[in-house]
Amino acid sequence: MEITVDNIKCGGCAGSITKKLTSIFDTDKIDVNIEQGVISIDLDDSKKDELAKVLLDLGYPEIDSVQGFDSAKAKAKSFVSCAIGKMDK
Repeated sequence: MEITVDNIKCGGCAGSITKKLTSIFDTDKIDVNIEQGVISIDLDDSKKDELAKVLLDLGYPEIDSVQGFDSAKAKAKSFVSCAIGKMDK
């Protein structure tokens, strides 16, 4: 499955996303394309809503799914996730 999200900026973001998705969905078949904001994960399509919620909680909402204050809140969360991802390297 692929999902396109906002706010992915660097390897720190990708690291946080990969670590969280690996722990929740018990798969290591995850690819994060930083430039395009696309996350590919070996997951059944029935789990898409759950995947989108986990990503939103990290600060990486599905493209065009949040606006206004919610978008600003997601961006702030993504900075924290990014920083944690950079420290975990």
